[in-house]
This record gives sequence, C-alpha cells and structure tokens, in this order.
Amino acid sequence: MDIVPRVQSILLKPKEEWVKIKAEPSTVAELFTSYAMVLAAIPAVGQFLGNILVGRRLPMVGVFRWPLGRALGNAVVSYVFSLVAIYLFALIINELAPNFGSTKNLTSALKLAVYSMTPGWVAGVLNLIPGTAWLVVLASLYGLYILYAGLDVPLMDTPKDKVPGYLGASIIIVIVITVVVGLLRGIFAIRYHA
Repeated sequence: MDIVPRVQSILLKPKEEWVKIKAEPSTVAELFTSYAMVLAAIPAVGQFLGNILVGRRLPMVGVFRWPLGRALGNAVVSYVFSLVAIYLFALIINELAPNFGSTKNLTSALKLAVYSMTPGWVAGVLNLIPGTAWLVVLASLYGLYILYAGLDVPLMDTPKDKVPGYLGASIIIVIVITVVVGLLRGIFAIRYHA
C-alpha cells in the first residue's frame, strides 16, 4: 500500500476511497504494519519533540523542557496505547455488527477504525507546538465523518437505515475508549516515569 496517496484520498474524498478500500484484500497484520503503526507514530513523535525541544510554558517556572528519558517513555506509552485503542475499537465495532444488521468481519472493522483515525494522527504533528491540542481534537472529529462514510459504503454490509444507529454506537465507543485509555496512559506514565 502506498501510504501518502491513501492518506490524501481518505482525507479529501473519503466516500470514493472507501469503495476502493472495501474491494482491497487486507489482513489485520497489513493494516497495522503498513498504515496504523506508521501514522500512529506521528502524534507520539510530535509530542516527544515538542516536550524536549519546545517545552511548555509554566507559571512562575518559565519554559519547562522534559528530560529526554521521560519524554521518550511518555511518547512510547502514548504510541502503544493508541494502537491498543484502535484494536479495541475494531473488536467492539465487529461485535456490535449483528445488532445493526451488519456482517461481522474483523478486517473490515479494523479498516473502519484505522482509516477513521487518519485525521487525528496526521494532525498529531501539531503536538510539536504548545497549545495546539485543540486543533488535533478538531481534526479527530473529522474522523467521525470518515467513519460515517465507511459505514455508509457499506463496509460492514450495514443497511442504510441502520447506519445512523451504528455510527452513534461507534461514537460512544470511541469516547469511552479514549477516556479509559487516556486515564490508563496517564496512570502508567505517572507511575513509571515520575
């Protein structure tokens, strides 16, 4: 898979790209190694470089730059937890499929999870600059539209009338996974990198 054209197409013309993605034979391993592991590194690297090179402005302290080891450990933890979250999201999408008249297919569920994360991962480069986290969140919201377009294709063979419900359930799942994984990541980072 050529990653740059895929990223451009999923961001700029998701409906057309989902048709291509649906027809492509893929495996879970291919989706992870050739796409998710590459793009999920962008926010982690941005965070790492932002923490050691740019730093954060703290009241009464000035600019604080993280020690190299702590910044690297934090970036690795963020990277690993983001991959775990994607896989969890795919598993839950797959398990919910019959509830929405859809066909269970882990590879298709992983396609939905992985490709819908593209905007957030690409925007993760903004982690270099303090105070831009809200832009990363905003870009991630576009991923919900990409998820909708994938369900509407229908990647999981979802009937058109069931797409809104499946999307709503998926959004709730993403929120819960994001909060839980964020809390676990924070606990792990504090416990092992403090």
